Amino acid sequence: MGGSDRMPGWAAAFGALVGVAPVPVVIATEYLSIEAAQKALFPQADRFSELVLSLSPAQRERVAALAGPQPPHRSLRAFRAWHGDQPLGFVFVDEVIGKEDFITYAVAIDASGHLSAPEVLAYRESHGGEIRNAAWRQQFAGRQGLDQLRVQTDIKNIAGATLSCQHVTEGVRWLVALWQVALQPAASG
Repeated sequence: MGGSDRMPGWAAAFGALVGVAPVPVVIATEYLSIEAAQKALFPQADRFSELVLSLSPAQRERVAALAGPQPPHRSLRAFRAWHGDQPLGFVFVDEVIGKEDFITYAVAIDASGHLSAPEVLAYRESHGGEIRNAAWRQQFAGRQGLDQLRVQTDIKNIAGATLSCQHVTEGVRWLVALWQVALQPAASG
C-alpha cells in the first residue's frame, strides 16, 4: 500500500472521532410572541395586565401537592386578560424541560376555570415538535380541574414526543393548581 493510498493521520483520527461522538442537531424555533399568544388565547381581550405572583409557603405546598410530580420549570409569567373593566381570565407563559431543553408555551384559564388549547411559543428540541399539532393541543381545550388532566388517561401521548407531551401536560397541571390555590378566589373580582 503506497503513501498515496492511505488517509493522512489527522483525517483518520477525525473520522474516528466523528463516528464515535455524533453531534445532536437542535432546531430552536420561535413560533409566537407572548403578545400574539395572548391575542390567540383571548381574542376578545383589549388589554392584558401582568401579575406578580407571590405564594406563601402553605400555598406553594398546596400547589405542589395538587399538581403532582413536575419536570423542571424555568420561568413563569402570568397575565390577567381584560375586556374593558371585565376580567376574562388568565394567560400563563411557562417553560418546562422537554428532553434536554425548554419548551415555552402559553395556556389560558377563563374566569370559570376552563382551559384553552396551549400555544407553543418556542420549541428547542430536535424531536417531539409534534406537540404543536392542533389535534394534540385541542385535548386540553375546555377541560376544567385537575381530574381531567392526567397524562395517558385524558391527554394522549404522541409517539416520538413522549417527554414533551408528558412535561407540557404536567406543567399545565401545575398552572391549574396554581390558579385553584392562588387566583381562583380573585377570578371574579
